[in-house]
Amino acid sequence: MTVQATVETSPPLTPQLTLADRFFVEAMSPAFREDPYPYYERFRGPAPLLRVAETIWFALGHADVTAMLRHPHLSTDESHAATEADRVEEDPNRARSLLFMDPPDHTRLRGLVARAFTPRRIEDLRAATQAIATELVEAMAAQSGPVDLVKAFAYPLPVRVICALLGVPPEDEAQFTHWSRGIARSVDPSVLRTPAIEATIEEARANLRRYLGDLLAARRRQPGDDLLSALAAVDVEGDRITPREVVGLVQLLLVAGHETTVNLIGNGTLALLRHPEQLALLRGSPELIGPAVDEFLRYDGPVQITQRVVTRDMEVVGCPVKRGDEIMLVLGAANRDPVAFQDPHRLDVTRDARRHVAFGGGIHHCLGAALARMEGQIAFATLLDRFPRLELAGTPERRPTFTLRGLETLPVSLA
Repeated sequence: MTVQATVETSPPLTPQLTLADRFFVEAMSPAFREDPYPYYERFRGPAPLLRVAETIWFALGHADVTAMLRHPHLSTDESHAATEADRVEEDPNRARSLLFMDPPDHTRLRGLVARAFTPRRIEDLRAATQAIATELVEAMAAQSGPVDLVKAFAYPLPVRVICALLGVPPEDEAQFTHWSRGIARSVDPSVLRTPAIEATIEEARANLRRYLGDLLAARRRQPGDDLLSALAAVDVEGDRITPREVVGLVQLLLVAGHETTVNLIGNGTLALLRHPEQLALLRGSPELIGPAVDEFLRYDGPVQITQRVVTRDMEVVGCPVKRGDEIMLVLGAANRDPVAFQDPHRLDVTRDARRHVAFGGGIHHCLGAALARMEGQIAFATLLDRFPRLELAGTPERRPTFTLRGLETLPVSLA
């Protein structure tokens, strides 16, 4: 049976070691970090859902994942989970994230946020984003020898854009970067988070909470032309976004609006450098930058997995599930589904890949999708224009994360 097959290094199944256990053991291996897609294929089978533990299921097909992203009785709120280790109790000191809310709370807060986080505000960032990208590539060009593209370009570009969006002073950008890296580890499954990682996450959250409390108070006293001021000013018939909700939204922006864009730029650049024919095609047809960004999101997306919790006994995609069951939606596998995408393991910058699920779907479809696409298009266009002889100059190093898939380093030669 296909779903029972494993790589040669996999630990054997035993009554104490479930498919889920084995998957997460493999997920931390160097081979998996380098290329998880063959592993996903070994779990892909004819059934819409694969049961990997008593209360845990995997979904890997594009149509099934898409349907479950939109299902009204599948929740992102982990407090519904049947497994005690995965159940999250409400912490009065922790900002709730829009990502883990259900209606009506989600409906209310997303509606309020949409009044501040508008398409016009994103479009107004285009010139600033281009200026930042140009400044970064010129600084890269001034260096001698190989350059780490993650450190020099992929990481600073999105954080500076997010800081410009929020109105964070330039002198605080480095601190924001540090907190962002800490908070990003919180989206990995709990089984992969050590006590040291948990401590790093909580420290980053606490520091960010204090910082934003002070900055938000300053913006209430003296508003600026930034998202934080706009969020503080939203008022719909007396309903306002609370300071705690603002902190949660900024934490979400740091992970969903910064970390994922770093990974998009890094993963996409590496994919091009490993497929020189696609790189040449993109250089010769710059009008393909838009479709290419969606293809990068499909081919090696920055978010590999998301989770839903079943809120009542029912059938979903034809399979009976129980209240409290957890369904892991493997976005990376869905984006390589041969039923949805022809020759899915091939990078093709001419492909119409807009059906990908890299931005999720349903009520939790990424609020910053337009911002990510804009940043990606500017990043790749600027890189390719400035460095016509861009090449790999060493072995890239993957980040030790699972949910977010990205690069720690990407050594490149510019000349």
